[in-house]
Amino acid sequence: MNLLDHFCRMARNNLWSNDRLYRAVLQLKPGEFEAERTSFFPSIKATLNHILAVDYLYLDFLEEGGVGAAAHDDFVPFDQPQALFAAQVAADRRLIAFCHRLTADDLDRRVVTDRREDGMIPERIGDLLAHLFIHDIHHRGQVHAMLSGTSVKPPQLDEFFLDYDLKLRQADVERLAIGGGN
Repeated sequence: MNLLDHFCRMARNNLWSNDRLYRAVLQLKPGEFEAERTSFFPSIKATLNHILAVDYLYLDFLEEGGVGAAAHDDFVPFDQPQALFAAQVAADRRLIAFCHRLTADDLDRRVVTDRREDGMIPERIGDLLAHLFIHDIHHRGQVHAMLSGTSVKPPQLDEFFLDYDLKLRQADVERLAIGGGN
């Protein structure tokens, strides 16, 4: 496997993991989505909105969309988990498509990132992708932990890459039309 393949697999994993997490979130009792909890962000709602806002920012950087920091700064948080889920799916699909268009030369190509107070900083596409995947995993883990204090059992999120786990993800992978993860 090369790095391009790895990034494509990570993008598909993002969609799969978010799908599993949101399907749990959609089962929450009224008030649990926005309830104050102990974490980096004060609720499941705030954390999931943060993930999407950062995804929008990095997608703009990667696609050289020209929106810059406003992609994050002007983000309007979603109040309802269903609408937030739909927006996250669309962002995840954009990321998958972006990764599938990459060439090996693109990974070292620099794109300008608008960091408002720190200015315009050129970053390598490969580094931006690596950071984005780590960011999303980090905050999904926080939502996963917060779900432990709700009426909904947190879903398993680490059964995507191994052939051994294929039976555990196959139905989701087929429903999402993203391939087996390998």
